[in-house]
Amino acid sequence: MTEIWEPHAPAAADGLRPLYAEGLDLRVSGTATARGVADGIVEVSTEGKGDVRIEWRVPCVDATALWTPEPRGTGWLPAAWSAPRRTGLANGAPIGALVGTGDVALCAFAAGRPDVLAGSGVVEETGDFRFWVQAAGRLTVRIDTSRRHFGRALADLAAWWGEGLTVDIPEAARRPAYSTWYSMHQDVSPKGVETQAALGKELGMDVIIVDDGWMTADRTRGYAHCGDWEPVSLPDTAAHVRRVHDLGVRYLLWYALPFIGKDSAAYQRIGRHALADAAHMGAIVADPRYPEVRDFLTERLARAVEEWGMDGLKVDFVDWFARAAERDDAPEAGPEADCASVDEGVERLLAAIRGRISAANPEAMIEHRQPYVSPGLWPYATMVRATDCPLSPQENRQRTIDVRLAAGPVPVHADMLMWHPAEPPEQVACHLINVLFSVPQISVDLTAQNDGQREAIAFWLGVFRDHTATLQLGELLPARPDLGYPMVTARGDGTIAVARYAALPVDASGDGWHTLLVANADADPDVRLTGGSGTVSATVQDARGRIVRQGEVGLDRAEPIPVPRGGLLTLHRR
Repeated sequence: MTEIWEPHAPAAADGLRPLYAEGLDLRVSGTATARGVADGIVEVSTEGKGDVRIEWRVPCVDATALWTPEPRGTGWLPAAWSAPRRTGLANGAPIGALVGTGDVALCAFAAGRPDVLAGSGVVEETGDFRFWVQAAGRLTVRIDTSRRHFGRALADLAAWWGEGLTVDIPEAARRPAYSTWYSMHQDVSPKGVETQAALGKELGMDVIIVDDGWMTADRTRGYAHCGDWEPVSLPDTAAHVRRVHDLGVRYLLWYALPFIGKDSAAYQRIGRHALADAAHMGAIVADPRYPEVRDFLTERLARAVEEWGMDGLKVDFVDWFARAAERDDAPEAGPEADCASVDEGVERLLAAIRGRISAANPEAMIEHRQPYVSPGLWPYATMVRATDCPLSPQENRQRTIDVRLAAGPVPVHADMLMWHPAEPPEQVACHLINVLFSVPQISVDLTAQNDGQREAIAFWLGVFRDHTATLQLGELLPARPDLGYPMVTARGDGTIAVARYAALPVDASGDGWHTLLVANADADPDVRLTGGSGTVSATVQDARGRIVRQGEVGLDRAEPIPVPRGGLLTLHRR
């Protein structure tokens, strides 16, 4: 096997040797075994003293992209000497796929533990694609070379992660939500929140998420006031929450979990247990290895549900624990610590928070955010949101699809949708179509929306709600990750939903569907159907939900069906 120059990675573990696995050029260290679990799927396990490594290569033939769940992680083929990914409980997920022509998985893999170092890239000397995964002591990796659609391969790997895990998801975690972040930033008040909740409910939003600003009168951003978590900007909090509930809206409250602001009373109490100094944020990162820190934070966060009647928490910045722990100046645990690692402390903290709020409200929700998407956190979250990408519909599309492919049973939420006040209804609809396969969160001032904008919001949120079973729970089959997913398909029980982001034909073949939805987010209105036969009823609606065309069409027709930008084509078999 050709030696690889690795300027950004530790040296390979001693004693790499060949291990037989059908179809793989495989090398391992430690005491290793390989077994086939299905056609084209091999599970490799090894253990030993110190770090152990599993390494393999496949021919890089017809390859188009390396897929990973990290933001901006998909769409190119790195070199084998590129810096590896370090994943952990609170940062990233140990999964990836080399995708080839036709969206097949040339090779997909996942590690059975969250804390690994993983490298992948093109071997310049041979044209092969090399993967390796390294971890301390014991490691299991599943490798899929079945050449199925990469979405199916990744779904099966995520299902493997989920074996034995209990993941409880309230139904409300899949409903459209309103967020105050982009629309209000820190300028929150009971009246403002209640106004947006009422208008949002009329348009189809059943949840409101109140973000930063509720715990301080300061409006200059930063995190110096985090830690005490007193509802300074939401006086008479329980009564305020009841008024929101009276509208039929669930209520989540934001917390920057790791941050203890230097202007807070909490800093005087637990500031000595700092994992890192985030001076530019005006805060420290608290060290969860200490029971005093975990108990304090659990009490602070649980109040929202236990005392004020909230329906859940938006738990932000969990990845900062991992970032702080990886710093060269990260402190050793002191004598009061009861956890061997920061990851262990984080897991205990998140488990305590989920346990407390679920005891008070079994339907309580918890939002996490990309990049803390590890399956090790699934039991402690009810949704995971794409990381911030304001007014970037294509980026929101790619991030939500990337997270969906590795999220298993956990609902994926889009980053909050915002737009300029002059945005036309067609583009408002396109913002929503770009996140069609996730749970939308809206964050614009609803009092300032014109009739056309409101109609577009209401129409498309109705599509989200009516077709949740297909859009969120169906089989997800995105196309062309190398091009940012210009078309995405979801297959449910008798319903197929296709979102078209470029002028591409739509596959209408097969007898397994009775409803075919085509959402058009491209400026080209001409939707061409391929592969189908027979006659179906067709309804075309514009971005505001108004019917512009109805009638019967032949699936084998040569002429395109005009669907306006931001519009929806619905085909029904009789």
